[in-house]
Amino acid sequence: MSVQETEHIDDDEVVLPERRASATVLGWLLAIGGAVGMVSSAILVIERIMLLEDPGYTPSCSFNPVVSCGQVMESWQGELFGFSNPIIGVAAFPIVVTAGVAALAGARLPRWFWLGLNTGALLGATFITWLFVQSVYYIGALCPYCMVVWTVTIPIFVYTTGYNLSEGHIRAPRGLRRGIVESRGLITFVWYAILAILITVEFWDRWYLVF
Repeated sequence: MSVQETEHIDDDEVVLPERRASATVLGWLLAIGGAVGMVSSAILVIERIMLLEDPGYTPSCSFNPVVSCGQVMESWQGELFGFSNPIIGVAAFPIVVTAGVAALAGARLPRWFWLGLNTGALLGATFITWLFVQSVYYIGALCPYCMVVWTVTIPIFVYTTGYNLSEGHIRAPRGLRRGIVESRGLITFVWYAILAILITVEFWDRWYLVF
């Protein structure tokens, strides 16, 4: 394709090689991130069952007063919808893995599917943000496996949004769309950094309990 032809591509179109690269990166992220999130969620469900069976049981992810998934699981925030929150991950992450494998296989999934996945990722990102606030500022404990779920949910949302923008599934001004697509890594890093800083500040006077 010549430079002249490229310049006249509609704002909602993307050069084919860029689409392939975007789909491949997203595919690996969804497949691996979804699998990690699914396993972490499943472990939390198992730990919760064992805790219900034996109130004196100490979960494998409870190490000290600061890093303690037991405190999080036994709080009302840990069962916001009347059941253990990780059950949502067990149900949702397999869909993420399936989407990733399909993308890696070169499947052309319909727009409604990608928008649905994006909506789910947005809800997931919103939910983990709420859980972060509750864990850090109200429960006062950090759940290791929960943090793993947070870690994979953030890039899944950011990169899925970037892919939908690059494919034209989500309409947005060209500058905004390009800025988000090209800054996916930076957005994810800044998001991580903000969470890390907030955790460090909030637990600053309690880190001695970790060691």
